[in-house]
Amino acid sequence: MLTKRIIPCLDIKDGRTVKGTNFVNLRDAGDPVALAAVYAEQGADELVFLDITATVDERKTLIELVRNVAHTINIPFTVGGGISSVADVSALLNAGADKISINSSAVRNPDLINELALEFGSQCIVVAIDTRWINLEEGAGSAEHGAGTLNDAEPLAARYEHIVHTHGGRKPTILRTIAWAKEVEERGAGEILLTSMDTDGTKAGFALELTAQISGSANIPIIASGGAGTMDHFVDVFTTGKADAGLAASIFHFKEIEIPALKGYLREKGIEMRL
Repeated sequence: MLTKRIIPCLDIKDGRTVKGTNFVNLRDAGDPVALAAVYAEQGADELVFLDITATVDERKTLIELVRNVAHTINIPFTVGGGISSVADVSALLNAGADKISINSSAVRNPDLINELALEFGSQCIVVAIDTRWINLEEGAGSAEHGAGTLNDAEPLAARYEHIVHTHGGRKPTILRTIAWAKEVEERGAGEILLTSMDTDGTKAGFALELTAQISGSANIPIIASGGAGTMDHFVDVFTTGKADAGLAASIFHFKEIEIPALKGYLREKGIEMRL
C-alpha cells in the first residue's frame, strides 16, 4: 500500500502567511519561514508555498522568501504563483524548490504544461486546479482558455458544473474541472493540486465526490485541498475521496491539529503513513 501524504500549505501575501474562507477574508497566520521550520520538524511529508497574489499583481514569485524557506527545511517543497515560463521555473528550482505549481498560466497557455514537463520532467510539474460549483445558466464571466464565456460553451444536461478558476480564484473560465484534470495529465503534469473553493476554509470536510471522481480516473497523484477541519476529514479524503495527499492550512497554522497526532490517528485507522 502506498503511503499517504500530509502537506501543510503556506498561502503567501505581502511576505506573510495568510488564510481565509472560500478564498476571501484573509487573516494573518504568521511568518512563513518559522512555520515551515515547525512543519518540517513535526514530520510533514511535503510543504506547499503559494504566492496567492503574484498573478493578480502581475509579478513573479517572491524568490528570496522561497530561498529562505528552502534553507530552513529538509522535505520536498512545491512553489506556485506567477510562474509562466521555463526561466521562472529555473529560477525557483535554483532557489531551492523541488517542484513548481502552475494554474493561471496553464489555463492561458496549456502548451506550457508540455513545455515544462519536457524541460524539467513531469515529477517536477504540479498543476493546481481551483474549482467552484457554478450555475451555468447565470454564466461566469469571460474565459482565458479559448474565446467566449461559459454561456458560449457546449450545453450540458446539468445546470451546475465544477468550473476551473484562475487568478487566485478570482476569474472563472469555461473549463470543466474533470475534463481539465484529464487534459493536464495528458499534457505531462506529474501531480494535480485540487482545491475546492466551496469548501476552502470552512472546516466542514473535503469535496469528497469531486476528489473521488478525479482520483479514480487519474494515473497521477491527486492532492486534495479545501475543507479540512478534523482528523476524520483526512480519513474520509484518503478512503472515500481516494486522494494521494491531504493539504491543509489553518488547522495547522493555528495549532488546531498537530501533524504527529494526525499521522498517528490515521495509522490507527489503517491508513499507511510515514511517521
